[in-house]
Amino acid sequence: MAYPGTVEVPNDYRRACRLLSLPVSPEAVLTASYGIALCGSLLATVAVLLASGALATIAVLGLLVVSLGTAALGRYGVPFAAEAKRIRTLGAAPSLVTTLVLGATLWPSAERATVFAGEAGNGLLAARLDEHHRRATGTPRSGLETFAAAWSDRFPALERAVGLVENATAAPAEERPEVLERARECILDGTRDEMAAFAASLRGPATGLYAVGVLLPLAMASLLPAAAAAGVPVTGPVLIGTYGVVLPAALLVACCWLLGRRPVAFPPVTVPWSHPDVPDTVLPAVVAGIAAGTAGWFLAAALVAEWAAPIGALGAGVGSALVVHYRPVSAVRDHVTAVEAGLPDALSAVGRRLDRGQSVEAALVEAVDETPDPTSGVIEAAVARQERLGTSVEGAFLGPGGALADVPSHRVRRVVTLLDTAATIGPPAGESVTTMGEHLDALRAIERETRRDLAQITETLSNTAALFGPLVGGATVALAGSMGGGEQFETIPSALLGTVVGWYVLVLAVLLTVLSTGLHRGLDRALVGYRTGLALLSATATFLVAVVATELLV
Repeated sequence: MAYPGTVEVPNDYRRACRLLSLPVSPEAVLTASYGIALCGSLLATVAVLLASGALATIAVLGLLVVSLGTAALGRYGVPFAAEAKRIRTLGAAPSLVTTLVLGATLWPSAERATVFAGEAGNGLLAARLDEHHRRATGTPRSGLETFAAAWSDRFPALERAVGLVENATAAPAEERPEVLERARECILDGTRDEMAAFAASLRGPATGLYAVGVLLPLAMASLLPAAAAAGVPVTGPVLIGTYGVVLPAALLVACCWLLGRRPVAFPPVTVPWSHPDVPDTVLPAVVAGIAAGTAGWFLAAALVAEWAAPIGALGAGVGSALVVHYRPVSAVRDHVTAVEAGLPDALSAVGRRLDRGQSVEAALVEAVDETPDPTSGVIEAAVARQERLGTSVEGAFLGPGGALADVPSHRVRRVVTLLDTAATIGPPAGESVTTMGEHLDALRAIERETRRDLAQITETLSNTAALFGPLVGGATVALAGSMGGGEQFETIPSALLGTVVGWYVLVLAVLLTVLSTGLHRGLDRALVGYRTGLALLSATATFLVAVVATELLV
């Protein structure tokens, strides 16, 4: 869409578009967003000139919201999405550095270690390392130095750790293990320090968000009857604009700002939609959403009031659709997490046996008894497959029909790559396998510490989204209606107040759940969608029950 003017694209915006691999140019993104915003503003102006009344006001507000939202999404949404991707990417830094350490241990060559890390790793960080290595091909360098410098402003510990790995490859053999261990400790300590500082700095802003985004708006709604009685001009358009547009927009900006400050994230594994345990159609979710929305409409209208029907339908319908759509992904992810939990024990058992001179194949057979379920079952299936088909270690685990072929975990695949390499190298790789197990154990400990530090804040946000906010909102609507004589107080009908506050309660359920999940686990579409669906169902039921219960009490 044409935009009457020259669009200047900042350099950071161009970098964000490259990171997101957008199929169109940055100029096209900005031009299209500004063009849509301009058209929407012109339509809103025409609506103001030609129409009047409540419906016209709602239409104008809707056009303005779409216009301003499109412009803001085009200008600031792209950099925010890129920042979220960077945060997720840096969560793989400890694993990447440890893979580099393992490569430098097996082959004291920076180039060989870089190739090994690029092949064993998955995701953007490993891809960027591979790009830097390719650029350095034909030169005396491996690409590690330029790769570290590219991420130094975002994660200084990564630059230091990668630099130590490169130094270790040039160090004398007797000094190399100590330098490599320092590199591994550097990235783990850096990750721990970054997250501890973030958790400490988060309490103040999160408290402010809670006060301004939850307590103050709901308290204002409860005071509307008194404000109207005191002669304060509170009208329907003002109420709709405040709770339908201004407050949600402010809350959205605050949530984005908080999420953008997260230094690194350990997001859950990404489950592809091609996974055999995930339905390849959205039809069940759509059917569930329509059925739940219809039931919510009639139940809310019959048990609460006519104005509650849209709230019941929207919350129950969207919530049910999200839960049904993302529940299979959640089940697969739970299985993957359980398999990953047993990897440290398995690697420790295999590494000890390699040190004693056993082969990887024989060590895997004996490691079954020392590994918890379901990881032990996976190893047992891989061993049986290898004995039956005579495949390699990697083929037994990751080949077609392999024991881990349907387990979408970068961590698991990195472990299998190491085991396959160890099968080629033999007993000298035992120490590297044991070190990998120790690293995975340390990484899980850091993840637990990080989530424990953030738990108090994220649990408060989650409980507010699903229970506390809807409870207060429902009680507020019922009390305001009783204070105003039931049907109407001054210019604000009770039905309008209930609809507006109910809408804001659902907005809180979505935004606070996204914020809580993003802070706790990192932004992940499936995890956010599943938890948002549960929060919407809980918030809808709590809000409607609170309205009925409060009306009975007063």
